[in-house]
Amino acid sequence: MRQLLDVYERHDGPVLAVMRMPREEIGRYGVIAARGLGANVYEVQDLVEKPDPRDAPSDLAIIGRYVLTPDLFPILQETVPDSRGEIQLTNGLRALRGRRPIYAVEFEGKRHDTGEKLGFLKATVEFALARPDLADAFREYLKGLKL
Repeated sequence: MRQLLDVYERHDGPVLAVMRMPREEIGRYGVIAARGLGANVYEVQDLVEKPDPRDAPSDLAIIGRYVLTPDLFPILQETVPDSRGEIQLTNGLRALRGRRPIYAVEFEGKRHDTGEKLGFLKATVEFALARPDLADAFREYLKGLKL
């Protein structure tokens, strides 16, 4: 969050965390078209929800961490639900981008995609092994598994 807050404090606008993803995976994410502002900061030019990888505007995927401003919420109230009945945050952000600049920061650090089963399991194991109150017992449990 500190990375996003630093960009918010510098630019006084909404900030999205993004990461570069392989083209074959990009269709699972919201993706930005961006103009580089230096280092790992971008001004968002457009946003597309789960594009076909061939049509994705970049390989910068939105990874579900945001610093949002209050002016987004009235826009979300007016946003039409998609075919599944869901209001897509990407659509609201796209409308907001028409009214003010939105920024993105290319996240530096480790990330687990807990929306995917394997990512969820990896995160659970790593967090358990990092906890002093669980690590030893959990490590012994893993060693004892009959695979």
